[in-house]
Amino acid sequence: MKKYTNRLRSMACQGDDYLDSLPLPVQRMHLIQVDSVQRWMEDLKLMTDCECMCILQSKPISTEEDAQSELILSSQHSAYDNLQLLLKRAWIISTELTRIAQKLEKNRWQRVHSMTVRVNCHVRSMINEYNRFTRNSSEEMHQFEKLLIEKCSEFTAVTERCIQTEDERTLQSMKACINETLTTVAQYFGQLIELVLTYEIQNLVRQINSSDNIYITESSTSGLFSLTQEGAQLCRIIAKEGGVVALFKICRQDCFRCLYPQTLRTLASICCVEEGIHQLEKVDGILCLADILTDSTHSEATRAEAAAVIAQITSPHLTFTQHLSSFLENMEEIVTALVNLCHEASSGEVFLLASAALANITFFDTMACEMLLHLNAMKILLAACADKQIVDTPYSRDQVVTILANMSVLDQCASEIIQGNGVQLLMEMLFERSSSGNSAEVTACERVQQKSAVTLARLSRDPEVAHAAIKLSCIPRLIELCRSPTERNNSDSVLVACLAALRRLAVMSPDGLEDSDFQQLVKPRLVDSFLLCTNMEESFV
Repeated sequence: MKKYTNRLRSMACQGDDYLDSLPLPVQRMHLIQVDSVQRWMEDLKLMTDCECMCILQSKPISTEEDAQSELILSSQHSAYDNLQLLLKRAWIISTELTRIAQKLEKNRWQRVHSMTVRVNCHVRSMINEYNRFTRNSSEEMHQFEKLLIEKCSEFTAVTERCIQTEDERTLQSMKACINETLTTVAQYFGQLIELVLTYEIQNLVRQINSSDNIYITESSTSGLFSLTQEGAQLCRIIAKEGGVVALFKICRQDCFRCLYPQTLRTLASICCVEEGIHQLEKVDGILCLADILTDSTHSEATRAEAAAVIAQITSPHLTFTQHLSSFLENMEEIVTALVNLCHEASSGEVFLLASAALANITFFDTMACEMLLHLNAMKILLAACADKQIVDTPYSRDQVVTILANMSVLDQCASEIIQGNGVQLLMEMLFERSSSGNSAEVTACERVQQKSAVTLARLSRDPEVAHAAIKLSCIPRLIELCRSPTERNNSDSVLVACLAALRRLAVMSPDGLEDSDFQQLVKPRLVDSFLLCTNMEESFV
């Protein structure tokens, strides 16, 4: 489930300031977050190799025969393995550069020099390893390799001079020079990494475009997907180099049907950036996605991944989706297919992806809510919520209540809610709490509470819904959420929504509130009640 929820959802001054000054690929690699022990075990070989090289002052230790055997061994690695090795080495270098900046700030000259020597060795090793498995790199790349090696040598030499003097004035005057050199090394390093990754992406795209072999195509697609996980900058490069076009080429060939889920997953990752969505629009990607979703001969996994792409390109968090004119032309077919996918979903993962796409579409265009009402989507979604095998996480309930909240603006929605026992569901959602304490899950629970309160407030304009909510004791729960910060996880958005819902229900049942609740939560202006409730959180101890 984790992989799905994650999809529904980033030297002059040293330290963090220095990190901000690094090129984007370097920043991204510096911020890779994995288990620390796992990272240490993976990097151990690279680190120890480097230490040996430092001791020998970067002199090669292998014989010509050894070098030949290493070359043969290296050639057996896949392009994916080589790229991963390159990214790990680059991550180590970017981390070392940041640490050098921190030590330099503290005038730890001996440490600065030893770390500079280590960076020098890592850079040379990275370049040698890359050239070992790449034969046709460009002249521009070789030029950057040369510039980076020269600048690293200069960096090592200038830091060596620092440990040969103890004069404070001399050291401080050299500090500016070291800072400047460090910044230049970081810039050259970032530019070289971007050139290398662009070249490798071009190769992967070329293989997809030129090969009819299913294994080569699968390997190339897998390589692109792994690169999309390294951040938005790489997604932009993939889109720029024709990755979206190549992947949709796969999705239009029946001989590659078994690769559709992996290909669509890669497309969803690329379309987190504007360039990816632009390319999708240019190649009629919406029409292709609509064809996949409406074709019942495709596997459920394929249609679920197509739904994930739809969810990505219609995300309300993106500010560059309004140009998707072709989406409006195919919206009815897409919405119908997504409702059917929710209805037939065999697992929570499939339901989550399909409902997330529907939820985003209700933000994307107001006509979608009327379509959903016509398609009996309300009944399907409410029935799914009763099946704990299908709607099994706060993330899924978040998608459902988002759809309900957006549909609740329609007058016809009230009767559907009553018939499907929807008020009871909304009441249960007001009690949504995280079982794991995971920050992402806690945030999802807050959204569920907020949106269920918003939906109740909107639907309670209908007397039948309001009376049903009052009968189910919604008023006491709303009061509890307003007065108890821990019940709403200190969320201001939940507080505002609950105050609005409480006021709407209080009109229908003023006797249901104690006088103190009415005087503090209903009678004042909403902003005054809000300030009163937030002040309850303060401690004067």
